Amino acid sequence: MNIRKWSLKFSNDLRLKYNSESTIKCYEINVLKFLNHFENETEPKAIPNEKIKEYLLSFKTLNTRKQNLCAVKLFYKLTIGMKNKVSKIPYPKKENKLPRVIEKNYLIKTISEIDNLKHKAILSVAYSVGLRVSEVINLKIKDIDSKRNLIAIRNAKGGNDRYVPLSEKLLFLLRKYFQQYKPVEYLFNGQNKLKYTTSSCNQLVKKYLGASYHFHLLRHSCFTTMLETGTDIRIIQKIAGHKSSKTTEIYTHISNSFLSQTNTPI
Repeated sequence: MNIRKWSLKFSNDLRLKYNSESTIKCYEINVLKFLNHFENETEPKAIPNEKIKEYLLSFKTLNTRKQNLCAVKLFYKLTIGMKNKVSKIPYPKKENKLPRVIEKNYLIKTISEIDNLKHKAILSVAYSVGLRVSEVINLKIKDIDSKRNLIAIRNAKGGNDRYVPLSEKLLFLLRKYFQQYKPVEYLFNGQNKLKYTTSSCNQLVKKYLGASYHFHLLRHSCFTTMLETGTDIRIIQKIAGHKSSKTTEIYTHISNSFLSQTNTPI
């Protein structure tokens, strides 16, 4: 099999369909892995479905299996033109696990005591409106609308744009940070790059908040806090950039205030 040919064709097809480089990279990696596994086959269309199933079952976790199945299905649909080739292979049943959250008072106290202004600003921006790590590192200076107290989130998950609120307290912090660091183009510059990195953001969480935590927990913690302090779930959905309200409703299952309002039989 000419792996390079199929890999290149798939990459071109992905770039016609998606704007997100991280999405494209994820699909590319998984399909290249798939092609390398079946390098002795003549062509992708000749790979038997049973062998594809065996390949997918080699991934032990459901999330990894699902991710690889998505990539293989997209490869056959976009590049091979055989959308029904693996259509009957079912997606693994999703595990309904509730997201972890970090306690509000601990978060606010810990972040407020950080001396490094850049680190403090990064964690504050993320927790204030529940931004994904990719949204934080892609923020540009021009996205901060201080006149309308808004932050523009551009080309987020799914290629969508949205606005989120900018509090006076956060604006004050960002102004102090800007005066000290004088960032260029992107709000948070790295040491040797224009953009701060995902791994550096995660290191900040582990350094200041705890080794068992990761950056995305700031997002879960933000929306849980919003819900507990009375923010309408439709507003939270808009701030989060969720397409479906069902995604936002998961926070009702972990909100202490919602649970405390429940009348139990005994």
